[in-house]
Amino acid sequence: MKLLIVRHGDPDYERDSLTPKGWREAEYLSRRLENAGIKAAYVSPLGRAKDTASLTLKKIGIAGRECLWLREFDTHIWRPDVRDHQKIAWDWLPQDWTREERFFSYDQWYDVPVMAQGRVKEEYDWVVDGLDQVLKDHGYVRDGHFYRAVNASNDAIAFFCHFGVECVLLSHLLNISPMVLWHGFCAPPSSVTTLITEERRQGIAYFRMNGFADISHLYANDEPPSFAARFCETYENSWERHDD
Repeated sequence: MKLLIVRHGDPDYERDSLTPKGWREAEYLSRRLENAGIKAAYVSPLGRAKDTASLTLKKIGIAGRECLWLREFDTHIWRPDVRDHQKIAWDWLPQDWTREERFFSYDQWYDVPVMAQGRVKEEYDWVVDGLDQVLKDHGYVRDGHFYRAVNASNDAIAFFCHFGVECVLLSHLLNISPMVLWHGFCAPPSSVTTLITEERRQGIAYFRMNGFADISHLYANDEPPSFAARFCETYENSWERHDD
């Protein structure tokens, strides 16, 4: 089985849709995915993801299933450096989160008091339970840290969603702390991450990622990648995004 995890195109957050650039990205993406053999698609209920998916779904002639658990991962916590309001749980300064060794552990990151207080693991479990139900419907049943291939297939299924929740999906599939993914990886708008099962012994499957955040469809059309989700490469780059 092949999983395609797609981040929405360049966002217009105020309208919860896409910018003109985002619509171009969605069109180039749809041309790429038109012949990807997608048999089923699952879509976030947020407008920017649904708009991104719409062009691909129209081309391949299937309806996407809207899943609330694919919305952006928006739990909030009291981040150590911010005292007057809560921040999303996965947006930390590197000098803060890297001090806590438990954040690097797949089965300890959620025990850090600030995460426990924000009930972040409960939201995480809700998301991954939704993912596992979809995979079960397609013949793959979670068993510890791998999957039982009870009805193995070569089908491709697509998820149109957001960067934060994409990292949660990858965390579960690859058994990696989401904090490492949230802070060490960056998926540009309209990017495609691909995972494919390996069944080295019959009935036992593990997902391996063979492509992360690919935007070759943009380069093929001379469309520069969006800067959304990134911060300034150097602090002196005043034209790039800062967070202070």
